[in-house]
Amino acid sequence: MEAANIADREGAHWLFRAIDQQWTALAKVWADHAYNGDLAEWLRAVYGIDLEVVERAPEQKGFTVLPRRWVVERTIAWLGRNRRLSKDYEHTGAAMETWCYLASISLLIRRLRPNPRHEAPYCRKVA
Repeated sequence: MEAANIADREGAHWLFRAIDQQWTALAKVWADHAYNGDLAEWLRAVYGIDLEVVERAPEQKGFTVLPRRWVVERTIAWLGRNRRLSKDYEHTGAAMETWCYLASISLLIRRLRPNPRHEAPYCRKVA
């Protein structure tokens, strides 16, 4: 395990070396501006992965949803609604990954067969 004071860009090198045999079909990764530098060239040369840095427009002022970034934030929020994932209870990465899979399965089941007694959020009642 790496120290907490390591830069995100350096942590990405460690992460991709640790998982290089798990996701062999991984072809593209989106990241924010913290992952600029030589990381894109390194990923392309070593793993054949295309790194796309999602940056805001130079003329942008204030908050704007950036393409692809909201997907990660939204997914983390959905997973965080599960009590077990709301805090760091797990001691291993494998246990945390398992709980993420279970939370995702639960979310998909609820979407496939919603409870008719619960009102859907953000829906207006038609009179």
